[in-house]
Amino acid sequence: MSKKLPIEVVHEVRDACLCLATQRAARTLARRFDRAFAPLGLTNGQFSLMMSLNAPQAPTLGRLAQALAMDRTTLTAALKSLERRGLVETRLDEKDRRARRLFLTNAGGDLLAAALPIWRREHAALDAGFSHSEGQRLRKALRTLGAETQTEGKDVKA
Repeated sequence: MSKKLPIEVVHEVRDACLCLATQRAARTLARRFDRAFAPLGLTNGQFSLMMSLNAPQAPTLGRLAQALAMDRTTLTAALKSLERRGLVETRLDEKDRRARRLFLTNAGGDLLAAALPIWRREHAALDAGFSHSEGQRLRKALRTLGAETQTEGKDVKA
């Protein structure tokens, strides 16, 4: 039988672990936005993915995976349901036939436009719980953590 760690260690990790705190917060936020987007048949992950495609230059699969800090296999799986619904298209790159570019369709753009007021409403409600400076510091800290993950090159395949 393994020896259990003292409860103080459990409390130490619970109270000090940035990874645990971030994961818990991310799951809580994901559930909140999933509920908000449910009437549109969208998840928060799909909204974020589609918003990332709403750009002047269609990204490659690898660039999008890097931008979202996702591995290519997970991103490909996430794209399949959006493609089946006609919200996203994948096309071969005209200049590099080995690369695929991802496009938001007109239907995808319409759905994204319908989801935007929901996103804004949920963010306004979240922001109401913070002072302006607290919200800005939190966003900056999260961007810093996210940028560190991308520069490690271990979690993301370009």
